[in-house]
Amino acid sequence: MSTHPPLVSIVLPAKNEEKGLSKTIPTLMDLFPDAEIIIVNDGSTDNTKAISLSLGARVISHPYSKGNGAAIKTGARNAKGEIIVFMDADGQHRPEDVARLLSKMEEGYDMVVGARLLDTHASLLRRFANIGYNKLATLMTGHQIDDLTSGLRAVRAKHFRRFLYLLPNGFSYPTTSTMAFFRSGLSVAYIPIKAMQREGKSHIRLLHDGTKFLIIILKIGTLFSPMRFFLPISLALFSVGISYYAYTYLHAGRFTNMSALLFISSLLTFLIGVVSEQISSLHYKGVERGKTVDDDKPSEK
Repeated sequence: MSTHPPLVSIVLPAKNEEKGLSKTIPTLMDLFPDAEIIIVNDGSTDNTKAISLSLGARVISHPYSKGNGAAIKTGARNAKGEIIVFMDADGQHRPEDVARLLSKMEEGYDMVVGARLLDTHASLLRRFANIGYNKLATLMTGHQIDDLTSGLRAVRAKHFRRFLYLLPNGFSYPTTSTMAFFRSGLSVAYIPIKAMQREGKSHIRLLHDGTKFLIIILKIGTLFSPMRFFLPISLALFSVGISYYAYTYLHAGRFTNMSALLFISSLLTFLIGVVSEQISSLHYKGVERGKTVDDDKPSEK
């Protein structure tokens, strides 16, 4: 029986991150000499590719910028490790925290996320925004989510690749992957981390991307936990309908068309939730058997 630890791949999506990578790659090399370090060069116009290659990292380049999520998917498809660690290339994530993620993975978890301490967020506005995202996502999934948007996470490759087709190409891949793992019944854990000051300029626009995060949370809620989304709406419509019926009956002695419309809307919303719940379960066909999308490929023997 082999006693060798599983191969680890560390994936860093990078767009014009030469400053951060010049510090991060050597530290990763020293701490994890047996790990595969992959830099996904997402259409950089600086020396990101050259510096990464000179420092000994494996570089996969996009011909043009496709987005952070697209870079994550490229890294996941090309990683050789049984465990993949994703981290930012801008210096915000400490390489030393990767060891803590891997240590937690040894306890049997399928995903371990580095949850940023509140006082390490870049601004007070982002701190409150992330608190709101975490609470909403917790309500949608029924699981405690400490940091929905953290980019520092370790995953079992066979499970993560199962959901690649669901991941957006933008900055919200953590949102989708977190909810997908929870909905699949996979084990997720959080460890507290301290986020450092980033090198260079952020590519995230808070208001624009914050709105997109909120929309994505709602979309994921309907995709992975439809009844948690549709049932409260159905109950609210029914409550308004019964209240309005009681009011019109007491004051006019009749059942109005508006009450009928509210009752019908409540029923239709509930039925949409039931159908959506059945459709969402199709996304996890094969997960219980540990099957991944790669299992459907023909053997190359």
